This record gives sequence, C-alpha cells and structure tokens, in this order.
Amino acid sequence: MGRDVFMHSSGRTAHFLLFEIWILAIGTCGTVTITVPTELILGIVGQPLLLPVNYSTETKDQDIQITWTFQSHSSGSMLLITAINNTLTPDMEHGHRFFLSPPSATLLINPVELCDDGEYTIKVTVAGEKLTSASQQLTVHVNVPVSKPVVHSDPAWGAVEYVDNATLTCTVSEGTKVIYQWLKDGKPFRTSTRHIFSADNKMLFISPVLKDDLCNYTCVAKNPISVNESEPIAPNIYYGPYDLMVKSEPRFKISEGVFAVGKGEPVWFKCSANSNPPNVYSWFQKANNKTTPIHRGPVLNIRSEKVPEKADYMCCVYNNITGKRDETQFTVILSATGKERQKQKGSSLHSLVIIVGLSLTLIACILLYFLLRRYFPRKVITKERNYRTPTDYIRAHQVSADQEPSVEDCGIYEFVAVPEPADFPQVPPDKLSTVYDIIRVPDIHTVYDVICQTPKTS
Repeated sequence: MGRDVFMHSSGRTAHFLLFEIWILAIGTCGTVTITVPTELILGIVGQPLLLPVNYSTETKDQDIQITWTFQSHSSGSMLLITAINNTLTPDMEHGHRFFLSPPSATLLINPVELCDDGEYTIKVTVAGEKLTSASQQLTVHVNVPVSKPVVHSDPAWGAVEYVDNATLTCTVSEGTKVIYQWLKDGKPFRTSTRHIFSADNKMLFISPVLKDDLCNYTCVAKNPISVNESEPIAPNIYYGPYDLMVKSEPRFKISEGVFAVGKGEPVWFKCSANSNPPNVYSWFQKANNKTTPIHRGPVLNIRSEKVPEKADYMCCVYNNITGKRDETQFTVILSATGKERQKQKGSSLHSLVIIVGLSLTLIACILLYFLLRRYFPRKVITKERNYRTPTDYIRAHQVSADQEPSVEDCGIYEFVAVPEPADFPQVPPDKLSTVYDIIRVPDIHTVYDVICQTPKTS
C-alpha cells in the first residue's frame, strides 16, 4: 500500500511538472489578471489565515486551473493544492490545513503553524481558444505573540555606588522575532559611557552604578503582531551619606549652625542625611579641647540647665555598606531663662485680663446709665404725684391749659411750685452767692408732669 501511495504521489508530481513545462512552452497571452490586496500577510500561530486573491479572464467556455505552491526557507518548494474547475487535488501531506473553494482562488490556512512562514505563489491557467496563465507571489510571516516580559537585576542584593556594576536582563517566555526596548522612568533610554546594551537589546549594563541610576526601569518586548511591557524595577543601589543637616525648632535658630535657648528650657535637635541604607547616628559634645560621645540615634534631647552658657555639639553619620561617613557641628548658646520667659508670658496674660475686665465694666456702666435714663423719670413722677398738694396740681394744669400745645410739645415737663413772696425767708443780699440760693428752700417743690395733646375727633 505504501508503494502504491508513493507511485501515486510521484505520478502526480511528474504530471504537474509536465503541465508546467507545457504552459511555459506555449506562453501566455495576458488575458488572465491576478490581484492581491497586499503582498505581506501576518499570521498568528494557532489561528486561521486567509491569503486573498482575485483573478479575471476574458475567455468564455474555458477550463480554469488554480495552483498554490509554497517556498519555505528551510524545506524548499512544495505543491500545496490544485483545482481544475471544481475538482480539488490537495497535497496529501499538507492538504488537511490548506483549503480552496473554486472558482475562488483565495487560500485558507487553518490552523497556522510556524513552518508556514515563507513565500506563496498563486497561478491561474485558463484553457480556451488559447491557453493563458498568470501568477502572483505573497509573503507570509508567522509569529507567536510575546508574553509579558520580566526584568531581573544582577546582583540581586544590590550594588555599591562607584564600586559595583549592575546588569538588567529582559526575558519573555513566549514570542517570536522579539525586539526589545528599555525605558527609564517611562521615557526611552539611550546609551552612554556608563550604559551599554547587548546586541539584541535584551541586556542593559551599568558600569559603575551611581545614585542617579536609582530609577524605574521597564522593558518593552514587541514583534509584528503584539507588544507587551514589563513591571517597573528599580535596582538596589547603596549610596551616601549626602546632604547632612541638623535642625531644631525655628524659634531657637539665630543663624546657620547657631541656636539660642533659655536655661531650663528643653530643646531637641534632629540630624538627617540622604543615605541607603539608613545611617548610623552619633552625637558628641566638644568642650575644653575634648570630644565626648553623649548619644546615639537621629534625635538628641538636651536639658539646657545642665549645659554651659556656650557649648559645641557634633553629629556624625556613617553608612556601614558604603563605608562613607560625614559630620556637622553646631553651637548652643544660653539666653533668657525659661522661667523668665514664662513670667513674661504670665505678665502679658495678666495685663490682657485687666484690659478685658475694664472694658466689660465700662460697657456695663454705659448700659446701666441708659437704663436709668429710661426708667428713673417715671419713678420720680410717681413719687411727686403722691406728695403733691391739690393746689400744686391745679396750678400746674392751669399753666399747661393757658398754652395751646402742639404735637411736638408732647413729653415730660418740670414745674416748680414757687411759694408766695411772703413765704420766702428773709435772706440778706450779702448772704446770697447765687440765684440758686433763693430756690433752695424747703418749701419749694419740683413737679413733673406728662403733657401730650390728644387729637380731637369730630
């Protein structure tokens, strides 16, 4: 059976070659036209792929033969499928993945495999009054989509600034014809004297590492059918210490490196420096040409009553990975004591309380004055009416009746009941100092009355 299959395949191949020689010997007359939308088609492994072809001919009552051949970069040329009118003759080895639907010349590959990458030739031959043919070539690139790339840093534990080198490597688990690109903080990264890429761009070499290299690096992997980007990675770089400084409460600082505090007043100082890993902090006091260690840690608390009027302090920082150290010195001067400042604050508060109290008292007096102005005259009128004699009452009303009051005359009026001249005490003129001496007589009565005109109604 195998021999029969081999003989059948060999016979079909020989028949095809004889047919091709016959077509070339006769020649073409240009009545067949083949068009393709594009000459480059991208395929994805595992998915179907169409190779679209259109053809036209002017000959009627004709036989049409459609032939597809494939030229591989590795396996050479092979016949894929042939159709004469509506009769298909697929290749026995590849026919289960290549399909035609005559009279259409479009070829379907389902599913696509990596070995399908190469050159495809479509040939249409028409046998009518004359035998004519035409051919067209298409290129198929088959790819596997790239997976999400992963970036690895070496050495994984970290690199020391100015001492070690670092290597970043980008890898993908799937993908063909992958092109790699590096980004630094989201922007394209270019080579320099310290940054070099490998030939395929998969690796980035940094020699030596610096603090400026402490950024987010990402790798972009792409091919003609897909693109993917890795998660950002920042290499571990040991550096420092840099930017050493000592700070305290702003009210204590009088100049750069000089602080003034009151005796008995608590004060703190904080030492900081940019470093990786964090620094080791040590505090020293300098006095009498002698340096004495007093504390460890970033914060120093001082009780100012136990220090001299002027003292020098020093903060030292040390990075135990880079082996670098730095130090800074500052001076503390004692000024007004804390108790005196508290007394000054208490005195100021006491003065403020006095001012507020006086203000409230003044406001209360003003309110009381207006209340008395409003209610006291009524009490006087009531009292005087109770002690007025009928003669005083009649006389006061006779005086008010002699005049025609107007609406504007409404109000409270004061009447003085003056006794008869004979009733005045005889006071010598030389004893009178003012005219009020005449009025200051026990028998003189001051009368208050309310006068208001009521409009008459007709």
